[in-house]
Amino acid sequence: MDQQDREILDWPAFGRAARELAQRIADDAYRPDLVLSVARGGLLVAGALSYALDVKSIHMLNVLYYTGIDERLDAPVILDPQPDLTGLSAARVLIADDVADTGATLEVVRAFCAGRVAEVRCAVLYEKPQSTVACEYVWRRTDRWINFPWSSLPPVTDPAAPVTG
Repeated sequence: MDQQDREILDWPAFGRAARELAQRIADDAYRPDLVLSVARGGLLVAGALSYALDVKSIHMLNVLYYTGIDERLDAPVILDPQPDLTGLSAARVLIADDVADTGATLEVVRAFCAGRVAEVRCAVLYEKPQSTVACEYVWRRTDRWINFPWSSLPPVTDPAAPVTG
């Protein structure tokens, strides 16, 4: 894939994007009680939004869908441990992720929250035209592949290498 076919987000741009996304949420007068991060891509987005919006409660839901570049499972799978939303029936939840690509992951996360919390809204850095979920808060829309600063480089460890020490 040619670099011109990609959306490149570096660390400084991520800082600006997260702040602008938080400002859109604040300007809409939405005050979430908790931020629910979709791991792994949404972890940094959720952290940045929780600080910018002064939301102390942050939870994580690990959803497996992508297995490689443009490779994914047939359907997203929620992995354990799952957050306990007991006692949060009056809570306003902000789901945070890096991208709404197909929308399948966000659909699964919204379904996880359904009936457990009062209100759910989604915030993403990027939303693609084919997403089945229209997020309430989007920093940028694109149809290109996105290079995120946290996932553009290969891991520093080789998972096949033997552990020594």
